[in-house]
Amino acid sequence: MARHLARALTGLLEASHTAPFERLPRLLDTAAKEAGAGGARLFVADLQEEVLREVTGIGLSAGGGGGEYRIEGTLPGRAYQLTEVTAPASGGACWVPVRDGTERLGVLHVEPGPGRGDGPDEKVVRALASVAGLLLVSKRANSDSHARLTRTRPMGVPAELQWSMMPPRTFSDRRATVSAFMEPAYQVAGDAFEYALAGDILHLAVFDAMGHDTSAGLTSALAMATCRSHRRAGATIPDASKAIEDTLVGQFGHSRYATGILADLELDTGKFSWVNRGHPLPVLIRGGRWASTLHCPPAGPMGSGFNLPVQQSTEQLEPGDRLLLFTDGITEARDTDGREFGVERFTDFIIRHHADNLPVDETLRRLMHAVMDHHQDRLDDDATVVFCEWHGPGGAGGERDRHGTGPHHSSKT
Repeated sequence: MARHLARALTGLLEASHTAPFERLPRLLDTAAKEAGAGGARLFVADLQEEVLREVTGIGLSAGGGGGEYRIEGTLPGRAYQLTEVTAPASGGACWVPVRDGTERLGVLHVEPGPGRGDGPDEKVVRALASVAGLLLVSKRANSDSHARLTRTRPMGVPAELQWSMMPPRTFSDRRATVSAFMEPAYQVAGDAFEYALAGDILHLAVFDAMGHDTSAGLTSALAMATCRSHRRAGATIPDASKAIEDTLVGQFGHSRYATGILADLELDTGKFSWVNRGHPLPVLIRGGRWASTLHCPPAGPMGSGFNLPVQQSTEQLEPGDRLLLFTDGITEARDTDGREFGVERFTDFIIRHHADNLPVDETLRRLMHAVMDHHQDRLDDDATVVFCEWHGPGGAGGERDRHGTGPHHSSKT
C-alpha cells in the first residue's frame, strides 16, 4: 500500500506542474485509483461557505460544475464543518476535508477500492486530501474558473478589489491561531483585515473605511498597502498608522478616512501591543468565559486630520486568551424591532460555540450567519471579525487539535 501511495502521489505532483485548475479532478481521480482507492471527486466551498460545489473540469469557463451539497445538514458538509473524515454508518465512500494548512477549501469524496467494502484506506484519503489542498492553492490564484465556481452571485467592483488583497481567512501554528470573516461577501467595500507573521511577531490589523462605494474600497486598500509597506520596512505600530494618515490625506485630502486597529502580538511572551484609530475596541476572552474590553486612547480616524497623539497600549496575554477585533457592522446590525446584535451577544456567541470544540473558522462562519439572520440577510454596513487565540510560547493551547494539526478522528454518521 505504501509503495502504491508513494507512486501515485509522485505521479500526481509531476503531472500537476503544467496542469491548469480544470485538470485537477482527473489528476486526483487517477492518483486515487493508483493508490488503491476507487476514485476521487473534488468539491470546493463557495465564498460565504454555504455550499460545496464539484470541480468537474467541464464547462468551468462558463461557471458550470457538477454536484452541489449544502454545508448545513449533509455528510460532506459535516466533514467540512468539523474538519473530520466522515462516512455513512454502513461504510463505503468517505468525505475528507481539504485544507491548505488550517484554511478550509473544500472536501474530497473518495470511493473504496476493489475488495474494500468498509471504505477506503484512511492513510490514502488523508494523503490525497493534503496534496489536493496544496494543488488547489497553487492553481486558484490565476484561475477564473475557480473564482466562478466559488461564487453564487456576481461580485461588485469594491469587493473584487478587497478580496484580492486579503490574506487567507485562517492560519494556525503551534503558538497562535488567526481566523477572519467578512460580509456581505459580494458587496463588501470599506472593511479589510490583515495579518502576517514575521519571526516571533504576529501582526494584526482591521480597517473600516468611510462609505460603501468604490472609493471606500480604494481607501481601505490604500490603508492596507501602506500598513504593509511601512511595517515591512520596520516601522512601529504608531508610525505605520501615521503613514496611513499621510497617504490618505495625500490622496483624498480630508474627504476620506478609515478607522482601524493595528497590533503586534509577541508569540514567545504573549505581549499584545496596539493602537486605536477611532475604531471599536477589541474584546479579550479569558478562561473561555470571561469577556472584557481593552482600552486605548483613540487617535482619531486615519485621514481625518485631527492630529491627535497616537498612543500605544499593551496587554499581557495568558495562554488560551482570545482576542476579537471587529467592525461596527457586527455589533450594530439591527433586527426588525431595531435591537442591535450588540457586543454582549457577539462575545457570548463566540464563547458558547467555541466551547463546543468547533474549529474557530466554523465558529466564525456560524457567527456571521447569525448576524445576517438578525438583520434579515441584508446588512446596512460591512461586518468583519478577526479572531486571534494565543496558545502560549510552547503551543499549549488545544486549537491545534481542532484544526487537525494534532490527533485526527474519523466519524461515522
